[in-house]
Order: sequence, then structure tokens, then C-alpha cells
Amino acid sequence: MNMRIEADSIGTLAVPTEAYYGVQSSRAKENFSITGTKLHPELISNLARIKKAAAVVNAQSGNLAVGKKDAIVQACDEIVAGYFHEAFIVDAIQGGAGTSANMNANEVIANRAIEILGGRKGDYRIVHPNDDVNLCQSTNDVFPTAGKMTVLQLLPELIAELGKLESALADKAEEFAGVIKMGRTQMQDAVPTTLGRTFQAYRSFVKRDIRHLLGAAEEMKSINLGGTAIGNAINATPEYLENITAFVSEEAGIAFTQAEDLFDATQNVDGFVRVSAAIKTAAVNLSKMSNDLRLLSSGPRAGIGEINLPAKQNGSSIMPGKVNPVIPEVVSQVAFRVIGNDLTITMAAESGQLELNAFEPIIFHSLFESIDCLAHAVATLTVNCITGIQANEMVCYKQVEESAGIATALCPTIGYQKASAIAKESLKTGKTVRELVLEKNLFSVEETDSILDLKRMAGIPAELVLLAGKAV
Repeated sequence: MNMRIEADSIGTLAVPTEAYYGVQSSRAKENFSITGTKLHPELISNLARIKKAAAVVNAQSGNLAVGKKDAIVQACDEIVAGYFHEAFIVDAIQGGAGTSANMNANEVIANRAIEILGGRKGDYRIVHPNDDVNLCQSTNDVFPTAGKMTVLQLLPELIAELGKLESALADKAEEFAGVIKMGRTQMQDAVPTTLGRTFQAYRSFVKRDIRHLLGAAEEMKSINLGGTAIGNAINATPEYLENITAFVSEEAGIAFTQAEDLFDATQNVDGFVRVSAAIKTAAVNLSKMSNDLRLLSSGPRAGIGEINLPAKQNGSSIMPGKVNPVIPEVVSQVAFRVIGNDLTITMAAESGQLELNAFEPIIFHSLFESIDCLAHAVATLTVNCITGIQANEMVCYKQVEESAGIATALCPTIGYQKASAIAKESLKTGKTVRELVLEKNLFSVEETDSILDLKRMAGIPAELVLLAGKAV
């Protein structure tokens, strides 16, 4: 392999002649062989968008030659289009607060611009990674801005998938509105409800999680571009400081605002913590629902068996006919990962010192993974599980009728103590509450039917009761 020699403040290093990356990217690859995972593709594109906007602003203020600007802009557009991403060789988790990622972008853009201008890669007299591509910038304002841009570009998919899930749950809530089932508290029979209300409650948390995510996303629209190293705009021209946010907004298609306090925006990353918290909350809710779905479908003959989940694949290599709740299982596993990522993000945000948080690489890697994975998990949950759920209406009704929990309805007429005694006798003898009430001549048949009216206890109009109601 032919090599070229490049130099930095550390010394010289051989770089492949045809490589678009340079010496600093090469050192980072050697130093940070951590995950084997490269920078997120959207993060790479957003670094290029920032570099393009900076080149345009710097050229307009007369600080960058038009020819260099045009070459840098073309190089950036090509990267945004998906070219040269393989030249971004640094690991997603890296020391240096993202300096390696920023310099990887600077070097790739510079070498492609050099090539466009007819030069040979590595001839930084033509276009320099620091002096030209990074002009008026610092890693400390470029990298967090690219991170915020990426979050804002990834979140819509997650929000859209949650919207589809909310719609699917609304359909199920309507479909199951008249299916009477036993409500349970602390895993024990409580009082009757409907399967529709169960799914309506799931729908409600999804709607709430969407609101949380939309609110947290607003935190990402305040950026510190122009603050450079620590927020005091050192080495940034007044023209750049005044105009860069508008140009980046135009390039990204997002209405960013320059942070009121650039020092605060450079050293504190609590906005990312808020986004992560909203994602974690959604993951927790989704996993709780997945737990419920596994319980409600358990058995199906020797468990609760109130619903049937769609059969998606064989459940065992040894037990024929076994079908497992694989979709809820994978959703919970994604939730576990999101919760772990949130803890990582929390600790990384807390561990920043003084004028800069050095741990943005792990924050971004964790946050992007959480958004992407949860979006995919929600998509498969909706398509491969929720839409195909069926209610076992007669099972639901039978469990309610045979539960001692309906003795609660007797309390207003015979008091708690007598109702409790009937409930205990029901559990002991296996007789239903209805049978015991009639056996003890506490009420007439008509009165018993009225007091123990399951439709009334579940709080649903008679016309909504489906097959289960016909058994009354």
C-alpha cells in the first residue's frame, strides 16, 4: 500500500495515499478501538452540514476564498448524499470530547476539496482541515450541535411509530369495549372491568409519551455554534457569530436558535438527559404493557388466557406446538437497553467538569441507539402483535363469574364483613358468589342478578357487551 506522510503536533504518521482521512483520524482509530461501531450516519451528515454552512458564512465575510468555499461545499454535499462515509474511521466512543470525530470530518472534507481543486490528497496548502474547513469553529460547538441535529432527525421516526401504535391500541380499545374481564391488583382478582379499558389505558400512556418526546425535542433547538472553545467565541469573527445559526438552520431544515448563554450551552448537556428521560419513560411503559400482554395471553390452557397473541414463530425446539410471546419479549429487551443507556447518559452528563463536558461521544452513541432501537421495537410491536390480538371472550367472562372478587358489589347492601365471609367461602368451596348468595337466600334471583350485574359492575352499556354478555 502506498503511503503519504502527515504531521500533527504529536509528530509524523504514515497515512494511505488514497485515504480521505488524515493523521488525526488515524491516531484516533489506533487509540480508540472500543466498540467497532463507527459514527452514526446522520451524525456524519450533520457534521458536513455544519462545515458547509461555516464555509458559506466565512466566504461571505471575506475570510475564506470563494474557490475553497465552493470545493468545501461540494465535498460536504457529497457526504450528506452518503458518499465517503467509509472514510469516517473513528470509533463512536472516543476520548477528547468529540475532537476525533470533528477532525475526521475536517480531514475528509479537506482532502475531497483538494481533489476537487485538482490537488493530491494530503496537500493541505490547497485546503487545510483546521485553517479552512474548521475556520471559526471548535469541536466544542460543532460536535454538540451535530448531536442535537441528529436527535431531531431521528426522533420523528420514533414519534411516528408511537403514533401508529396509539392508533392500533385505540382500535383494540373499541373492539374490546364490551368484553368483560376481571381487573387485578397485585396479581389478585379485584373487580370487573373491560378489556377495552385495559387497551385504552395503554393508548393513554402512548399519547402521553408522544407529548413528552415532543416537549423534550424543543430542548435540542438551542445550539452553541459560534461559542467555539468554551463559549467566549474566541477565533470566531463577529459576522460568523451573528450568522452561523441561521445558515445551519437553513441547511438542516430546522429552526435553531443561538443559546442565550453560550458558556452554559457549551458545558452543560442536560438537554440530552431530558430527551433520554422521555425515551426511557416510553420504554418503561412499553415494557410494562409487554409484561401485561404476556400475562394476559399466558397458558393458553393453563394460564390466564384472556387474549391470544398472533403466532409468529415456533416457540421451542423440543416442545411441539408451543408458541411464545416473542414480540413482547423483544420489546422488553429493547427497554432494558434503553434504561441502561439512560443511566449511561445520566452519568456522562453528571461527570462533566468546568467549561466542557468531555463525554458527549458516549451520550450520543447511547442516545442514538435508544432512539433507533425503540423505534424499531415499537414498529414490530404494532404490526406483529397489537393489530392481531384476539380476545377470548368466554374465558374472560367465566373468570369474572367465578371470581370471589365480585363479592365487592355486595358491600353496600350486606356490609363488608358479610361480603368478606362470602368471598372466603367462595374461595374455600369453589362455589361462585352468585351461588352462595342464592343458597343463603340473601336476595331473590332478580335482586341477585341486579346486584351482581357484571355489565353494571364493569361500567359498560349493555349494547356494548359482545359474546360474553350473551352468556349472562
